[in-house]
Amino acid sequence: MKGPILTLNAGSSSLKFALFETGATPIAGPKGIIDETFSTPHMVTVDSAGRQTSERYFPKVMPFPELVREVIDWADKQYGTTLGAVGHRVVHGGSQFTTPQVVSEKLLADLDALVALAPLHEPHNIAPMRYLLECNPNLPQIACFDTSFHRTMSDTAARFALPLRFEEDGVRRYGFHGLSYEYIAERFREIAPELATGRAIAAHLGNGASLCAMKDGRSIDTSMGFSALDGLVMGTRCGNLDPGVILYFMRRYGMGAAQIESLLYSRSGLLGLSGLSPDMRTLSQSKEAAAKDAIAAFVFRLVREIGAHIASLGGLDALIFTAGIGEHSPEIRKMTCERLRWLGLALDDSANARNDQRISSPDSRVGIFVIPTNEEYMIAKHVALAVDAV
Repeated sequence: MKGPILTLNAGSSSLKFALFETGATPIAGPKGIIDETFSTPHMVTVDSAGRQTSERYFPKVMPFPELVREVIDWADKQYGTTLGAVGHRVVHGGSQFTTPQVVSEKLLADLDALVALAPLHEPHNIAPMRYLLECNPNLPQIACFDTSFHRTMSDTAARFALPLRFEEDGVRRYGFHGLSYEYIAERFREIAPELATGRAIAAHLGNGASLCAMKDGRSIDTSMGFSALDGLVMGTRCGNLDPGVILYFMRRYGMGAAQIESLLYSRSGLLGLSGLSPDMRTLSQSKEAAAKDAIAAFVFRLVREIGAHIASLGGLDALIFTAGIGEHSPEIRKMTCERLRWLGLALDDSANARNDQRISSPDSRVGIFVIPTNEEYMIAKHVALAVDAV
């Protein structure tokens, strides 16, 4: 394939992008982000070393296609050549898409049918693909799905205790953050091959948070299920919730689907518990009791879910922290590991404070690691393989 690969990760309020040079393996180049895409767009780019190269405030709200056009124009200028291909992160692939797919009108129609499964994410993932297909139909595009990594879960692990006709209609556990977990599994084989073939739990802890139980680098269980609401306490999402609470909201407060959706996705989690912020950094620096209570709830639920995933694995050889909180919060890692000391976890406090790659002490019965994730690299790798195979 000739020309660099551009990766796009379109979220509900941001558009992340990165360039990769093609070769035996993709080589990371410059990247950037446009924040507040639907209010006051703000674009920042950095070089491959992380040094800021540009910053731009757009004077008004811009249609999303225009923002994608800005990214394409930026990308074309970086290497003085046109793009070779574009890769997209797509949150939901349903049951049918378990491998990367070439973007086509047929694929977009199939993804439109999946919007109901991820209403707050899927439309934003689809929009750049549709725009680029219309304005540049000869540019290869590859869709990479966050659900694909969890295709190795058993039917038992994926099944809800509901009448089977609902499962046939797509109501099952899918799992998310799959591109992150796929990268972690690959890196872990390089870092600790003697443990990577065993039982590992990866904790993707950020504004969205989940766990993945892996045996020999394959997903066998995960904390997110049918939607990205399930499992852990997150920045603004509630995590695991008794379904009876939803019924109570409907009956007691007369809440409809849109109100409940807004509450559970945007006003719960750390923000709802603290009343202050969804950002763990802000809460960790706060002296407010509500901030400390929110952190305690986050860790409690994290440890409880780790326990459940250990049961799914039948033991534990390694615990891996990744994503924003997992990579940068020694405090959360320490609180988590202290609650798991009964399992034989022993933290090296100095290594933990430095955010070292291996933070377990020599006498720990479980290896403890901090591995930065790189979803963009995983997308670029899939794109290179898929385009070459076409």
